[in-house]
Formats: sequence, structure tokens, C-alpha cells
Amino acid sequence: MEYRPLGRTGVQLSPLCLGAMMFGPWGNSDTADSIRIIHRALDAGINFIDTADVYSGGASEEIVGQALDGRRDDVFLATKFFMPMSEDPNQRGGSRRWIIREVENSLRRLNTDYIDLYQVHRPSPDTDVEETLGALSDLVRQGKVRYIGSSSYSGSQIVEAQWASRERNLERFVTEQPPYSILVRGIEEDILPTVQRHGMGTLTYSPLSGGWLSGRWRKDSASAPTSSARPNARFDMSSPANQRKLDIVEELAQLAEQTGLALIELAIAFVINHPGVTAAIVGPRTMEQLESYLPAADITLSTDVLDRIDQLVAPGVTVNPDDNSYGAHELTAQARRR
Repeated sequence: MEYRPLGRTGVQLSPLCLGAMMFGPWGNSDTADSIRIIHRALDAGINFIDTADVYSGGASEEIVGQALDGRRDDVFLATKFFMPMSEDPNQRGGSRRWIIREVENSLRRLNTDYIDLYQVHRPSPDTDVEETLGALSDLVRQGKVRYIGSSSYSGSQIVEAQWASRERNLERFVTEQPPYSILVRGIEEDILPTVQRHGMGTLTYSPLSGGWLSGRWRKDSASAPTSSARPNARFDMSSPANQRKLDIVEELAQLAEQTGLALIELAIAFVINHPGVTAAIVGPRTMEQLESYLPAADITLSTDVLDRIDQLVAPGVTVNPDDNSYGAHELTAQARRR
């Protein structure tokens, strides 16, 4: 497996990142099996794991911590904060008060004394970015965190954070974690160019678009999946946008077969073939799923294949806007001019 630079940090990472969201009650509640999956990923050459405090209420971090016993220094370990961890309104968000407290919880669950990459899971509409960057900068200086990053930030929010870091002499975000797949290409228009201009790494999540590109849902067997981790609106098979996605999946499946690839391999290879992407986060629930992801790390798609994909989904287009992670705050009724 060939490794890639993480922005301009000098760190080298595998093109596949092991996402740990499915380890724990949200996905695989068998801890021993989850640990076997993690070890298999490491043995295959993956040196990058991404989790979050909120995944299975902290259980994911605990499982990762157990799996890395004796192998911690061989892994670039990333986790995230921001999402609610209880009903308490102060046990969430990007405030200094919460960040300083929650990093200790993550360190304990992960069974480590440092986190390689500590990421803000979502931007906050009511917290100054300087508040968040200031707390994270202190953690870097204390040695508890090596690098900091953002997730699902818009282009303007990325630029604002970079400006604040330079203006206030604070640590800067060195990564952005956006959604990206053949069906969700919105980041190509603004996010990817912005991240590249600022020398950041891009760690994309959901390369299979929530399972749409796994081959699980096809026109002849379309039914809405059930998952506590996914909003049902994204999988309403009666919506015109999702009907369009089903049509595209059929075309992509044929393209993959013509190319000699599985649909999963085509989908993941598409993401990591983009020169602006550092790594694609893959989140297996089973060993079988992990094994189906691994071959994509060594696949280079031809220009003809990429051109055909562009014909099916134009660059910069997200087929179903419900799949986007942007605009939740900016487009609320109270924020619009009405």
C-alpha cells in the first residue's frame, strides 16, 4: 500500500482510513470481532484510524483503545468532539469548557496519552472559531494533541478558521473531513480547491454514500434500510432524487463489470484517485466488508472510466441534496431573508 502526505505536515498516511463508527452498539456489538477487524486492517497496511466520542456513546473509542494495546505508536489516531454526549447542554459543542473536559474522556477511552488528530465534528453557529482554536492550541502545546482538524466545514468556514489562526497566532486546522462519493460530489466545486490552496489534507467520509454504492440497493430490490446512525429521509426510495440515484447505480454497476471491478472497488477508487484527497474513510461492520474495501487502495482508474463517471454525475454535483452536510444552519428559516 502506497502512503500519501497529510497536507504539508510531513505525516504519511494510507489512502484508506479505518473508520470506527460501526464498532460498538451502533453496528458490531461483538468487541472481540471488532478488534479482529482493526488488527486485520493494520496488518493490511492501513496506518490511520478515525473515530469520535459520540460513536456508540464512547464504546467505539474504547474498542479502538483495546485494539491498539501494544500497537499505538504504529497508528495515526484521529477522533472527534462536538456532538451531544448527554442531555446537558454544555456537554457538546466547541466551547473551551467542553473541549478541555472531553479530550480527557477521549484519552481515557482510547487508552492513550496523546491523540494524533483532534477534529471538530461540525462547525458551531454560535461559538467563535477563535474560542475553539484557542482551546485546541492549548491541547497541542500540552502534548495531548498533535494536530487539529475540522469536519463538514463550508469553504468560507475553512478560510475563516485559517485566517483566525494566522491573525491570533493559534494552531491551524491541517485537515478537513467532508462527505465525498460518486453520488455526492459537491465538495469538488469549492471545498477541495479551498483545502488544497491552504495546504490541508482531505479525509473524506462515506465513499459508498451510506451504502448506495455497495450494490445493496438496486432498482429490482429497493427498500429503505434501517440504521440508528442514518436519517431515514436519505433513503426514501419514493423520492425523485433517490430514484435518480438508483438509475445511476445501475449504470455504475455495469461500468464496474466492464472494467473488471466490483462496484465497491470502483466507488472507493474514484474517491482516492482524486489528487486533492488524502484518504477515504471506510467504516466496515464486518470482516467481509473490510476485505471488500481493501483492493481499492491499489486501483488506478483510467481516464475513460473517469470520463464515463462524469457523464453519469457531473463534477461538483450532489444528486440528492439531502446527502449534503452543509447549509443546516445557514438555510434555516430564521437565517433566511423573510
